[in-house]
Amino acid sequence: MLQSLFIKNYALIGELNIAFHPGFSVITGETGAGKSILLGAIGLLLGQRADARSVKQGESRCTIEATFDLSGYGLDNFFEAEDLDFDGKTCIIRRELTAAGKSRAFINDTPASVAQLRQLGTQLIDIHSQHQNLLLAKEDFQLNVVDIIARDEAIRKRYIELFHDYQQRVQELHEAQEAAQRDHDEEDYLRFQLSQIDELHLESGMQEEMELEAKQLEHVEEIREALWTTGTLLNGDGNNQAGIVQSLHDAIRQLSSITSLLPEAESLGERMNSCCIELRDIADEVSSNSERIDGNPKRLEEVNDWLSDLYTLLKKHHIATEEELINLTNDFRQRLDSMEHAEERIQDLTAAVRQAEEQVIAVGKELTAARTQAAHEVEHQMTELLQPLGIPNVKFQVSITPRKTPDASGFDQIVFLFSANKNGRLEPISDVASGGEIARVMLSLKAMISASVSLPTIIFDEIDTGVSGQIAESMAKIMREMGDGGRQVISITHLPQIAALGQHHYRVYKEDDDHGTTSHIEELEVPQRITEIAHLLSGEQLTDAAIENAKSLLRI
Repeated sequence: MLQSLFIKNYALIGELNIAFHPGFSVITGETGAGKSILLGAIGLLLGQRADARSVKQGESRCTIEATFDLSGYGLDNFFEAEDLDFDGKTCIIRRELTAAGKSRAFINDTPASVAQLRQLGTQLIDIHSQHQNLLLAKEDFQLNVVDIIARDEAIRKRYIELFHDYQQRVQELHEAQEAAQRDHDEEDYLRFQLSQIDELHLESGMQEEMELEAKQLEHVEEIREALWTTGTLLNGDGNNQAGIVQSLHDAIRQLSSITSLLPEAESLGERMNSCCIELRDIADEVSSNSERIDGNPKRLEEVNDWLSDLYTLLKKHHIATEEELINLTNDFRQRLDSMEHAEERIQDLTAAVRQAEEQVIAVGKELTAARTQAAHEVEHQMTELLQPLGIPNVKFQVSITPRKTPDASGFDQIVFLFSANKNGRLEPISDVASGGEIARVMLSLKAMISASVSLPTIIFDEIDTGVSGQIAESMAKIMREMGDGGRQVISITHLPQIAALGQHHYRVYKEDDDHGTTSHIEELEVPQRITEIAHLLSGEQLTDAAIENAKSLLRI
C-alpha cells in the first residue's frame, strides 16, 4: 500500500509531501491542475523512462520518493533474489533526475536499476489510464484475465516449459535434417579427399623422417666418404698404419707396465680404458652405418614423390603442417561417420519430437479445461457487475476456440463477446462497445481480478469517462468495495457521484505567483469536501443548491 509520496522540483511541483490511506480515495481538480503530473511522478518510481524536461524549470534536479507498506504481500522473495534490504514491511523507492538528463534509482537506499523498478512496480501499483481501455482489443489481455480467474499459473508454467522443450527438439530435428541433406551432397567429395590423404599412410613425425631420408639418399656419396674416413681414423687402414683405437690400446699397455713404479698410472690407465671401450663402440656403429648406407635411386624417387604429394595436399587444404593434415583427416572421418549415423539420429529426434508434442498436448488440454471452467465464472461475474452499471440487458461471453497454430500461451484463442442490448447479437467487445461501456467493462474486469491478484494499490485515472449520474455512483460503489476488500484504490475523477463516495478526498490545484505556476495537492476535510463537490456539481459559481446537493451526496 502507498503510504506517502514526496515530490520535489518535478514539472510544476515545487515540493509536495502527502500521506495516503487504505481503502477508497479520490483525487479531484480542474483540468491541467497537475493530476497527470502526479501520475507521471509515480510512473517514474515504477520504472518509466525519465525525461530531463521533467525537472522544474530553473532547478538542477528533481526527487520523487514513495513509501510503501508491503506487509502481508509476500514480496520477500523479490528482495532476496535482487539482494535488496527489506524488513518485511517498509519499502522506500526513490528516483532522482538531473537537468542534464542523468537518472538514479534507489530501493530501500540501495542503488537499483530501472529494470528492477519495473519488476517491483508491477507488484505494487496498477495504474489504469484511459489508453488502457485499448487493451480490450488485445487477445493476450483477454487471455490473461481468464488465466488470472482460472488460477492456472502452475499449469501454464509447466506448459511453457514443455512447449519450449518441444520447440527446441523441433529445431534440433530441423537442423539434423538440413545437415543430412548437406552431408549427402558432400559425402562423395569428402570420401575423395580422404582417399587422397589415406594414400600417404600419414603418421605423426613421418614428414620429418621422409625429408631426412630424401637428404640422405641425395648425398649418399658424401655420407659414405665421411664414414669411411672416420672408420679409417679409428681402426687404421689395414696397411700397418694404426688407428686411434689401436694407439690408445698401446698407451694403456705402457701405463700398465709402470703401475708398480707410479701408482697413479693405474688410475690413468683405467680412464683411458673407458675411452677405448667407448671409441670401439663408436667405430662399430660407424662401420654398421657405412654398410647400411646404399644409393637407391628408386627409393629416392619414391620418397620425393611422397613428399611432393604431401606438399600438394598441404597447399590444397591451406594448412602448414602434417599435424594439421592428420587433424583434418580425423575430422573427415568423424563427418563421414556422422553421415553414416544421420538417419539413425533423425529417427531418434523424430521420436523425441513426437514424445514432446504428446506432453505439450496433454498439458495443453489441462490448460484449456481450466480456462473453460474459468470462462463460465468470468461470464457470470461480469454480468453481475455490469448490470448495475446501466447495462441491464448485458450479455458477456468468453469465446474459446482452438488456435490455428499453438504457441507458448497454449492452444486457445480467447475473445470477449459483448452485447448491451436485449436480443442483440454477440460481437467482439472492441467492435461494438461504446467508450462509456468499455470504461464500465474495464472497471468490472479490474474489480473481478483484484480479488485474485495480490496487488496493494490500484489507481483509476478517469475510469468514469462517458458516464454520469446513477451509473457513476454504481462505479464508485464498486471501487469502494474493492477498497473495503483489502485494496488501496485511488480514483482520479471529475464526477461528484464518485468523489462523494471516497473515504478520503484529495484536491489538486495550481497557483500563479511571480515565479510562475506551481501545482499543489491537499487532503480535504469535510467542509472542504462539501465545497469541492459543490464545484463539481455547479462549476466555478457556487450555489446553495449545489452545496445542499453535495451534502446529500456525502450523506451529511
